[in-house]
Amino acid sequence: MQIVRDFDYVDQANRGASVAIGNFDGVHLGHQSVIDIARREGQAVNAPLGVLTFEPHPREFFAPDAPPFRLMGSEARAHRLEKLGVEKLYELNFNAAMAALSPHDFARNVIANGLGLRHVVVGADFCFGKGRAGDARDLERFGRDMGFGVTIAELIEGKKGQVSSTAIRQALSDGRPRDAAAMLGHWHRIEGPVVGGEQRGRELGYPTTNMSIAGLHPPRFGVYAVLVDVLDGPHAGHYHGAASLGVRPMFNGEVPNLETFIFDFSGDLYGADLSIALIDYLRPEATFDSLDAFIAQMDADCAQARDILGSL
Repeated sequence: MQIVRDFDYVDQANRGASVAIGNFDGVHLGHQSVIDIARREGQAVNAPLGVLTFEPHPREFFAPDAPPFRLMGSEARAHRLEKLGVEKLYELNFNAAMAALSPHDFARNVIANGLGLRHVVVGADFCFGKGRAGDARDLERFGRDMGFGVTIAELIEGKKGQVSSTAIRQALSDGRPRDAAAMLGHWHRIEGPVVGGEQRGRELGYPTTNMSIAGLHPPRFGVYAVLVDVLDGPHAGHYHGAASLGVRPMFNGEVPNLETFIFDFSGDLYGADLSIALIDYLRPEATFDSLDAFIAQMDADCAQARDILGSL
């Protein structure tokens, strides 16, 4: 998959794609539907499949001090899009100049002239341009004038209502990872490098990998049954585990992180990139009267997680 970050200087080989446009936070079923339409439209005109998105997320640009809301970072999004067969990822810098473009100028400067796109697909609720002044019908009109095709995709309904990043965030906040997965079309994952910890788990017989969740929407704090993908290094592969997400109240922690105990594993994972899939919420964070009671609860958590993961 080719990643293009500047619409002003684009190689000819990266022009002329059929793209889905949006933020694609989570790459959920609604996003996948839009991408599938772009794929079909591209096949009809022999154009590569692309996605046009922005980094940082426009919401982060306009409200940098707001609480973290993203379901995935840019690298995790790129990994997921590549798995869907996206050939061209136009990950454009969302800055003051981009934010100032009128809907007409965005269509002309970015879509038509800059990237030379053949076809674009957007959701029915799509808005674009300065002040979100343009909508999907405006884009359709611009496409007729500027020579690119436009398809407006209907919004996807799930069993419990409209599939959206907002609904997925709520499911995760409630500790309902399976409901989130039903809307995503895949398990919700936290991806990133393993960072150094205080090694208390090793002392207790439960060595853990530590990962930051900075910048991400925090799921409900507590203990989860998880699937673990080690993405690189000598231990690359798939594993089962149990993870604690939160501030570690037993040890007076303050900064939320993700600590994962990988079952039946021994080895050094510092610096390796991991992808942790949240499968089931087991219990909230808690403090215990003694380390023995804490270890007994971890034993019970791991046994429950093994049962859950063994039945997948």
